[in-house]
Amino acid sequence: MSHASLPEIVEYCQALLQPETFEDWDGAVNGLQIQNSGNVTRIAASVDASLATVKMAVAAKADLLVAHHGLFWSSATQPWTGRRYELFELLVKNNLAVFSSHLPLDAHPEVGNNAQLSKALGLRRLKPFFLEKGRFLGFQSTTSIARDTLGHALGRVIGHPPILLPCGLERCRRIGIVTGAAGSQLKVAAAEGVDTFITGEGPHWTHALAEDLGLNVFYGGHYATETFGVKALAARLSKAFEVPWIFLDHPSGL
Repeated sequence: MSHASLPEIVEYCQALLQPETFEDWDGAVNGLQIQNSGNVTRIAASVDASLATVKMAVAAKADLLVAHHGLFWSSATQPWTGRRYELFELLVKNNLAVFSSHLPLDAHPEVGNNAQLSKALGLRRLKPFFLEKGRFLGFQSTTSIARDTLGHALGRVIGHPPILLPCGLERCRRIGIVTGAAGSQLKVAAAEGVDTFITGEGPHWTHALAEDLGLNVFYGGHYATETFGVKALAARLSKAFEVPWIFLDHPSGL
């Protein structure tokens, strides 16, 4: 059985993603969140590090879980009692390490969520887009595509029809992508000149705002738009360190 060094994998990820250059939310805790004995024989990738995905990783006999949303997102994750203790116990007893990357994985120009979703949609000549916390997190592309055609393409890529706020022109010429929960910041997207904005989710009131801005908005789902980065990162690690990987699909429906 092939195996790799956990410290070497972490060092590789840190050099690739450069989390020290990002200001992220406190709960992100980018990097190695839980270590193991030091060896990795199988990598599991998931959008979220939760009790459910940890159980799936254990069943898959993985000893490294690569996640976009890690273990420490809110105060609800403390203290480590009840189900949180069960989670901790599973991690330790099964020698399962957890590595998490949030904004660094969103923004990465190769393995990032936004780059990978743009690639899957066939968008080219990508330019930085959506300034947040001092960094451009997404990408935009100049093209010419019918709004309905873009919606069908997005639906094929994410696995279900997206929610469309059809508040702009029927032909999309400047498309911006920021996966996850960027819907509440439609003004940022519009101010950067896009006529169509693809993200994961947004509040109800954004419909009226999209109308005011004359902006087409596609909501593809927070989970569905953020499966791309962990898959790409895990595949890259698998190739670099010659260990197998698996994606753990645990959709939230949100």
